[in-house]
Amino acid sequence: MARTIQLAASLPASPDRLFDMYLDPAEHAAFTGSPVTISDQPGAAFNAFDNVLTGTILQVVPKRLIVQSWRSPHWSADNIDSTLILSFLPQGDGGRIELVQVNVVDKDFAGVSQGWEKYYWTPWREYLTRE
Repeated sequence: MARTIQLAASLPASPDRLFDMYLDPAEHAAFTGSPVTISDQPGAAFNAFDNVLTGTILQVVPKRLIVQSWRSPHWSADNIDSTLILSFLPQGDGGRIELVQVNVVDKDFAGVSQGWEKYYWTPWREYLTRE
């Protein structure tokens, strides 16, 4: 059974900067510590963490919204792709990213949920703090 993840992260940068960082391959790799293929063009391929995450950019609303399909090699062929929705909002002196990820495979739900903090929010926050 597929499940839905809802998370939010507050980071010490403007939402515009966070949006740009996520879609810039060099900056995305800098804060995650792993090479990434990503673009702001719908239909563009996405892969990260040595192809542990693969997918496609589905929609981009500049500076506000990114929608991607996601899949993990841990999922079976009959599992449908997960859809990731990232919204970028102002919060105080920084920004907030609100995340909804639907159709996360049940057997990978805990890993994906915890992975957002471990592989994205914490290193991203540390990267921004070091700048």
